Amino acid sequence: MRKQKGFSLIELLIVVAIILIIAAIAIPNLLRARIAANESSAAASVRTIATAELTYQTSYQVYAANLGALGPASAAGCAAGPVLANACIIDYQLATSGATPKSGYNFTAVTAAPLTFFIQGHPATAGSSGVKGFCATEDNVVRFNNPDAAIADNAACLALAAIGN
Repeated sequence: MRKQKGFSLIELLIVVAIILIIAAIAIPNLLRARIAANESSAAASVRTIATAELTYQTSYQVYAANLGALGPASAAGCAAGPVLANACIIDYQLATSGATPKSGYNFTAVTAAPLTFFIQGHPATAGSSGVKGFCATEDNVVRFNNPDAAIADNAACLALAAIGN
């Protein structure tokens, strides 16, 4: 009887099957973890934007008209210093996140009246980059909508569940 060298086809198939089973268990958990991380980042970004709006209002006596006014004019930063059009309170990536998502979320900030503002963050790809939508108003409380849906204005945001202060 000869001594067998190497692995049989059955042994290789069993190893491949075990690897596929482990991958089938691990991949959904990794996707859920990524969504949770994106949602956490989105809530923090909404809080940052709300705080930036309050800082802007303290400095210029009006709320910023849009996210761009809260950030620098370019990715290079604020070499010229803060001005009304570019206050340099938030970073460039967050200031331009309406066009390019930050951590899987798009953000918008709207000044509704001279003394009110409305911020919202929505998943760039619903169900894949995030599930919840986030918003905040001048009370600086971050609220969420699960599942994400359009939030029309300050009143609709105020009606949502708040994330703990």
